[in-house]
Amino acid sequence: MSGSEPNGADRAEPAIPAAPGVSPEKPEMWSRERVVTGWAQLWNLPNMLTLLRILMIPLFWYLLMYDGGGNAAARVAATVVFVLAAITDWLDGWLARKQGLVTTFGKIADPLADKALTGVALIGLSVLGELWWWVTILIILREVGVTVIRFVVLKHGVIPASRGGKAKTLFQMVGITLFLLPITPEMDLLWWIRIGVMAIAVILTTLTGFDYIHKAYWTRSDSKSDKAARKAAAAAPVVSGTGPASIGEPGSAHGDEDGPRQPGSTA
Repeated sequence: MSGSEPNGADRAEPAIPAAPGVSPEKPEMWSRERVVTGWAQLWNLPNMLTLLRILMIPLFWYLLMYDGGGNAAARVAATVVFVLAAITDWLDGWLARKQGLVTTFGKIADPLADKALTGVALIGLSVLGELWWWVTILIILREVGVTVIRFVVLKHGVIPASRGGKAKTLFQMVGITLFLLPITPEMDLLWWIRIGVMAIAVILTTLTGFDYIHKAYWTRSDSKSDKAARKAAAAAPVVSGTGPASIGEPGSAHGDEDGPRQPGSTA
């Protein structure tokens, strides 16, 4: 053996070629998903933004109800807090998906914080007599009902957000923002614009609520049908042996005319 030849311990094992049509497995660094465990499930940026939004709700309530809701500066400050909290609702979801930091805490806390912010704003406006109570009750019942249905149906499948749902959220946020601002009946244009926006939000809230119930029902039904089919397939008896010979199989009773014959048979 020459001195330049590496020994067995130093030899690199030859790479095993991938099967045709199958791409080699990518190293772990290629994956955009990150395993989030331990305290990292809570102490990451998206979840911190969710917690910040929850902490902003008492401050928002205080500013909205300050001086009976008649202080213009406090109403503007409450509107700013509401808008910033709404922005964090979008930002934490975007960061969680981009950085692969989707956690169980975020899945539960994020929608609850969103509904809490919207509910507090609606209740506050109704307490001040600036928004009809039936609008507040309708929107809150819809949001709470959809949240409960989402958790119930989660084991059967995920219902993706629809365009109608996104439009509903947009009109709700814009409508609530306009009602939070110190707009008086003397401001005719803004007064009627905020009523129109809230009316559209109510219509979309109702329609998307029924649509979500419909999708949840069929998601649950399809999941049960799939489970029943798999259960029936698993319980089906397994036939031992090779089974009956198919038509045209060589050596079978119905073999082709040109197929092989058994030894000793006559032509």
